[in-house]
Parts: sequence; structure tokens; C-alpha cells
Amino acid sequence: MGDTSLFATEHARGRAAYRLYACTILAGICLILYYRATHIPATWREGRGEWIGLSLAELWHAFYWVITQSARWKLVYRRTFKDKLSQRFEGRLPNVDIFVCTADPYAEPPNLVVSTVLSLMAYNYPPEKLSVYLSDDGGSILTFYAMWEASQFAKHWIPFCKRYKLEPRAPAAYFSSSDSSSDMSRHEECSSMKILYEEMTSRVDAIVKSGKVPEELKANHKGFSQWQSEMTSKKHPPIVQILIDGKDPNALDNVGNALPTFVYMAREKNPEYHHNFKAGAMNSLLRVSSVISNGPIILNVDCDMYSNNSDSIRDALCFFLDEEKGCDIAFVQYPQNYNNMTKNDTYGNSLSVMNEVDLCGFDSWGGPPYIGTGCFHRRESLCGMKHTKDYKEDWNRGSERNPPDDIRKLEEKAESLATCTYELNTLWGHEVGLKYGIAVEDVMTGLMIQCRGWKSIYYNPPQKGFLGVGPTTLAQTILQHKRWGEGNLQIFLSKYCTFIYGHGKIKLALQMAYCINTLWAANSVPTLYYVIVPSLSLLRGISLFPKMTSPWFIPFSYVMVGKQTYSLIEALLTREITVHGWWNLQRMWLIKRLTSYLYATLATLLKNLGVSKMGFIISAKISGEDASKRYEQEIMEFDASSLTLAIIEFVALLNLACLVCATSRAVMMGWAIVLDMYFLQILLCGLVVAINVAIYEGLLLRKDKGSIPWSVTLTTLGFVMLVSLVSIV
Repeated sequence: MGDTSLFATEHARGRAAYRLYACTILAGICLILYYRATHIPATWREGRGEWIGLSLAELWHAFYWVITQSARWKLVYRRTFKDKLSQRFEGRLPNVDIFVCTADPYAEPPNLVVSTVLSLMAYNYPPEKLSVYLSDDGGSILTFYAMWEASQFAKHWIPFCKRYKLEPRAPAAYFSSSDSSSDMSRHEECSSMKILYEEMTSRVDAIVKSGKVPEELKANHKGFSQWQSEMTSKKHPPIVQILIDGKDPNALDNVGNALPTFVYMAREKNPEYHHNFKAGAMNSLLRVSSVISNGPIILNVDCDMYSNNSDSIRDALCFFLDEEKGCDIAFVQYPQNYNNMTKNDTYGNSLSVMNEVDLCGFDSWGGPPYIGTGCFHRRESLCGMKHTKDYKEDWNRGSERNPPDDIRKLEEKAESLATCTYELNTLWGHEVGLKYGIAVEDVMTGLMIQCRGWKSIYYNPPQKGFLGVGPTTLAQTILQHKRWGEGNLQIFLSKYCTFIYGHGKIKLALQMAYCINTLWAANSVPTLYYVIVPSLSLLRGISLFPKMTSPWFIPFSYVMVGKQTYSLIEALLTREITVHGWWNLQRMWLIKRLTSYLYATLATLLKNLGVSKMGFIISAKISGEDASKRYEQEIMEFDASSLTLAIIEFVALLNLACLVCATSRAVMMGWAIVLDMYFLQILLCGLVVAINVAIYEGLLLRKDKGSIPWSVTLTTLGFVMLVSLVSIV
């Protein structure tokens, strides 16, 4: 009998060479730490305080580097066999429920959500086994109108996609690509479909702009009657509307084929009850879907993350339905990719290294974390079930049919599960469903699932499974990473720290791998120290590194050059990052540590002290026209807060001033003497200056609205002069 496996696991090549390199870097780090411990200056005037601080910063960076090796020591890749899946399971594929969450029709434009929903409804999968749920946390009639329009357009779009095997199946992405007009055999039909789509989007845009749905349009569906004048985004009753009932034999597309089920849900909102943000919406979807379709597999995606591969469900099922290993798998995580990155990724948001390296390393130790989108879940594991060796999944779950006449009763039953009071005095948000109380509820939930004995799988196919909209301004990037950094640090500082909560439940290497992310924010203070204190010491003539003529110079220079060289090679091997893109990544690495992660650290400490509470700000999915043009031209948009810009400017201007001072000293004292004494400090200072060229351009050369305001520049310049004078004195 031949091999019946539905997927294969392959180990990355070249790991032996990497491990040798890592061992040499580790040796260099140990020598650096030994040097720091044995060469402490005798007096405070000679820089003893700065030396000790720098030693602690280097000790932290050494610890964090060791942590990162857990995700690089061993990498695995997955390959699926969809042909085998079709041969053995085509007639008995499980039901799949898809969850999409949105919350604000202005921050997340309904047409963006419509395109995502249509791409999910058009999967290459039996439509009678597919159900798509849209959670609208804003409870907006504008969003409901857009979803009703999507349900009507789906009757044309889905058969069109399947007839011509289109990719991608998000209409916005497809019609904006060159492929939409390349095949003359479908040119006429494609043009007609594009007109239909543009007419629909125009109607939706007009309704959103007006802020209300005309009475004559409300007559098109009974669901519009659910909205009353006193309802707001923060206070409204639960609403569940089945826009397409896939179990109704009359729910057909325009060529007579069955349509997937499509459900709109707005859970109840009331200021008197905490709604727990996205985690609360997901848990409501879990309950609502359980009485409508109850699929054993759940896919959740962000509202801007459309399907880019119509076979993604079948790929995921190759893991779940594998007879040997499938019963251990709780979720299959796809990477988070964006379709709006510029060639050189101005803000370093592509996540290419994480997708191509880090998550493959996670997978080798028991599975990747759950990252909140593009993830296929086993319903039972998401609902709190512990893994047991004799566990058997009921793949026929959700196949029972409800009479079409009972739709309103079904909707009312579902609405009763989406009230504010339903979860009171229950385990929802604690041991059942997504975890509450942490900004990165997805990561925490995935960790809890793995600690219950389940494994996860990371799957990164050649054709990306999902594509979304990444941040396109500095402010959006800083906000996103502040939220990620804060949530991850909350995990590390809580009882759910992987070294505590995961002890004896998941492998030590996986515990370490989780800390790569949970300690993002903790890197802020050591980094801030490292880019300020050595530069200020140049002004005072204090050397904090060994001389060029000293043997101790070798480990310092080797570690500095070796780490950056490998970082560049690693980035280029992803084939998605250019040399210029890598340089931009280094700039954003520094900016995020100085701002996003510093804010995240402070916010987490204040929260733990009970001074502040957790909040959630929706990341805008659109930018202004001028900002969008600058983004396409790869010009940085300095739209962040004055405090953020001041921190970035302070570091850039301080290092520039210190570099000028060091150059002046070299001219007066002689280059040989100064370079021998201060070479590594000057190099560090010079790198900070070089990496911030775009900042200096925003300060001095640019006159557009995206440049740095002069008020911030003058204030920061005055502070730099003050700090420099104080340090000299």
C-alpha cells in the first residue's frame, strides 16, 4: 500500500553552516561580556556609570540574541497533496465556517470588506459546505447595506470565478491586475462583470458618504427593519441576518448552482458591559455559527485580508484530515502578507523574514503562534477542548439541514447567543474561545491551545494564501507595533509567560521562540541607551570600547559585522527584500524600538500598576491622497505625534552633532589617535546618522505636508543642545 500522507515535512538545508556561524557569534558575545566585566573604569569620571549601563544593555541584547536562535536553529517547510485529498475525501469534505470581523465603516471601508467577503465565498470548495460570517462590531446599517449588495453580486461573481478559474477572486484585486484583460476569450464577459462591480461599489460609496440608507432601498431586505434611530455603534441590540441560506434549495447563483451561506452579525453593545474588542466578536461568532452551520473547521481573516488562493481550504484540510498526524493539529496558520508594499518597503512592514524564517522555526518545535488572521481552526480546540490520544473528530458535524421556513426563528436563537449578558459567569474568554484581557488575544489563545496538548502547523505556499493592506504611513506603523508590543509584553509579565505557563507543556525551544515576540517591547530601553550614551561619551572624550590596536577589538568588530552581514543575507534570501529595502528595515527597526516599543513598555507597566486600562484603536485601512502618492514614491510620511517625532529627531540630531564633534577632534588631534581610541564609537554614531538620512531630509530638504513640522524641529534642536552642554559639563 502506498504512502497515504496528505502532507510532507521537509527540513531546511544549510542549517549546519548556520549553527557554526551562530557558535562563533556566541563565542564573540561571551568575550565581549568578559571584557566588560574585567575592564570596568576605576572612577565615575572615567565613565564607570556609562560602562556599567552599556554592559547591562549588551547583556540584554546577548540574552535576546540567544532567544532568537530558537527560531533559526531548525527550520521546516510543509508540502500538501491536494490530489490525494480529492481522491479520498471529495464526497465527504467537512463543513467550513469563515469568520470576518469589521468594526467601523469609515476606518474600514465597506467596499474593502465586500471584496474580502466575495473572495472567501468563491473558494474552490463545495458551496453547500461553506458558510461566511461577517461580524460588524459597529452595528452599522451602512455595512449591512454593503453586505446585502455583496450577496446580490455574489450570484454573478462566484460562477464567473469558477468558470474561468480566476486568481485572485477578490474583485478589487482582480480588476486592478493586468490578468483581468489578458485573456480575450473572456474579455467581453469580464468587461460586463467589471461594470456590474463598479456600479455596486459606486452605490455603496454613495450610501456611506450620505451616512444613511434611503427608505426605498430598505424594502429590498427584511433585515433593514432591525435598525432604529436611537441605535449607535456603542449601544445597539444583537442583530443576526442570514443574507444567503445555503441550505435553501432556492438559493442559487445566476447559472443555477448552489451558493454558500452568508450571515451578517452585529453582537449587542452596551456601555455598561465590556465588549472585549475583537476577541469578544470572535467568541460571539463561535456561538452564532454553532446554531446555523456548526462547521468543524473555522477560518478567520481580517476584513482587509482577501483570499489570494482559491485552494487554501483544501491545503489546510490536508493537515487536518491526515490519518496519522491530523488528529493532533489544532490550527493551520498562513503567513500575513500585504499587497500594497512598495519595492523597497519604506516602513519595513512586509514581515518577510518572519514569514520565511521565524515561523518556520516555530513550526519545527511544535507549531507557530496564532497570529489573528489567515488561520484555520479546529472548532473543538478553539472552544477549550484538551487534546487526548483517543480523540476522534466528527467531520459530519453541521451537515443537518434546517427547513428554510425556520430562518427567522434560527436568527432569533442566534441573536440570543450574541447578547452582552450571555457570557456572564461563564468560562467564555477564559477557558473557552479567545482569551480576554490581553491586546494580542490571538497569540495568547494559540499558546493556551498548544499548552492543552495540541500542535499547530505553519503553511506558506508558493502562491500566497491571503493578502491584505499594510500600514502606509509612519503613524499607522507605530500604532500597529505599539499594540503588538504592548500585548506581547503583557503575556511575558503575566502568569502566562511561556517559561511559567508553558513549562512541561510545550518544548523549551518553543517557549523561547514565543519570547522573540513577547520581548519585542523590552528591547526599547537597552536600544535607547545604546544609541545615546556612547555618542554623548564622545563629547566628553570617554572611550567605551577597546582600541583598534587591542586584541579585544576583534570580538566587538566580528559580532557587529557578522550579525549585520547575516541579517542582510537572510533578508535577501527571502527574495522579497532588496538591499535598499533591508536598509529601510534597519531604520524602522530603530524607530520602532525608540517609539512603538518604548510606548508599549510604559503602557504595560502602567497597566500592571493599575494606573491605566487596556484600549484598542482600529488601524485605518486608508490614507489621504497626498499621503498615498508619497507612499508610492517611497517618501516617508512624518504624520506621527509631536512626541514621537521629537524622539526620532532627538536621536538623529544628537548623533549628527556628536559625529561632527568627533570629526573636529580628529582634525585637531590627528585621525590616527582618535580612530584608535574611539573607532567603534564613531562607527556606531556614524551608522545611526547614515540610517537616519531620511529623517534629515524630512527636517531640512522637504517642504511637503508630510515633512517634519518646524515647531518640533526647533524644540528638539534646543533639547539636543541642552543635553550636549550638560554632558560636557
